[in-house]
Amino acid sequence: MKTKVKKLSDSRVEITVTLDKGDLESAIKKALEKLSKEVRVEGFRKGKVPTDVAKKFIPENDLNAEAADIAVRTTIISAFSENSKSPLALPGANITKYVPGEMLEYTATADVLPEIKLGDYKKLGVKMDEAKVTDKEIDNVLKDLAASFAEKKVTKRAAKLTDEVIIDFVGKKDGKAFQGGSAKDFKLVLGSGMFIPGFEDGVVGHEPGDKFDLELTFPKDYGMKDLAGAKTVFEILLKQINEVTPPEINDDLAKKCGPFKTLKELKDDIKKNLTARSEHQNTEKFKNDLVEALVKKSTVTAPEILIDDQVRMIRDDVTRNATTSGMSFEDFIARAGETADSWEKKAREIAEQRVKGSLVLQNVALAEKINVSDEEVTAKIAELRDVYRRSPEAIKSLKDPNVKMDIKNRMIIEKTLDYLVKANKK
Repeated sequence: MKTKVKKLSDSRVEITVTLDKGDLESAIKKALEKLSKEVRVEGFRKGKVPTDVAKKFIPENDLNAEAADIAVRTTIISAFSENSKSPLALPGANITKYVPGEMLEYTATADVLPEIKLGDYKKLGVKMDEAKVTDKEIDNVLKDLAASFAEKKVTKRAAKLTDEVIIDFVGKKDGKAFQGGSAKDFKLVLGSGMFIPGFEDGVVGHEPGDKFDLELTFPKDYGMKDLAGAKTVFEILLKQINEVTPPEINDDLAKKCGPFKTLKELKDDIKKNLTARSEHQNTEKFKNDLVEALVKKSTVTAPEILIDDQVRMIRDDVTRNATTSGMSFEDFIARAGETADSWEKKAREIAEQRVKGSLVLQNVALAEKINVSDEEVTAKIAELRDVYRRSPEAIKSLKDPNVKMDIKNRMIIEKTLDYLVKANKK
């Protein structure tokens, strides 16, 4: 077998493969064995006809075609591996010359893992933010804790800030109710800032049983573009008002919240938890920043086939979110102000960065010989089996060899990220 490689792009190659008479002998033999099983000859049972007898009854064109197919299928992967190319999917082949029994030439094209030139991944020049917790953050947690122990008393007076109201409401734009703008028996603490500006203040002063409309304009920077800056009307029915009386923030509250004797102990615990959360968030951001910096410092091309796979995964995630919200994919992206084309463009940009990030991390793992043992994979699967114990389908999937390999690859990536953090943390 002779091969010749032609580079079509940084991540796509074409290999011309030439097979001689010796290479074809094995393919012809296998083709004859396969076709013999379908030949019917008087005096022999089907599938038991000797190949030398069956050959007389097999059309020559059929034999030659089958031999050519087998020759391609049995040599195509070797053609790539001999040239140190790793196809990302089964290569496509096209026979260009064929003299049955004498020679066969074909071309095979495939997306392959690109050659990557890594930047200096031990000096990426990225800094991790320090964990910071403010007194205001601690006070906010204390207020939330106090609110969870608040006493609620139904009142007939007019609503005021800090009251909890129970309302039915319908939001309309241009006279038509818009999706996500309606609810029944909705509990809202006035002054919490849960709704757009003007809504909660508009409920203040009304009494139980009141029906009224609020003409409100959504903020220009609102997340859903079809509502950003839009003039709307909310039809509201105020059904009940609960006067909320939270307990004082003192040692007694601390004792209700856990094994604390004093308010100071509770504050210290809150600060500890907030600090841990901040450290985790900063570490995750640091990892993302490191990968982004490494991609910029490296020479790496994202194969289209891998980008396409990532786009499909992104689309699946959006589709699941849309379904949860009772919308189609098209309606969901339209609410975010996206067309099919604009969404596709943005998704491909995100997908390309993900692929590049994954490729550079894989190369760092190879360079530093980062791996995970079978014991580590087994332990991780046991952990996942416990997480998914209520989902028989998910547990069954953990037995799939491909799923196990995916879990192993993800664990290697996580180890590699941890390595980058240690190498760049100062």
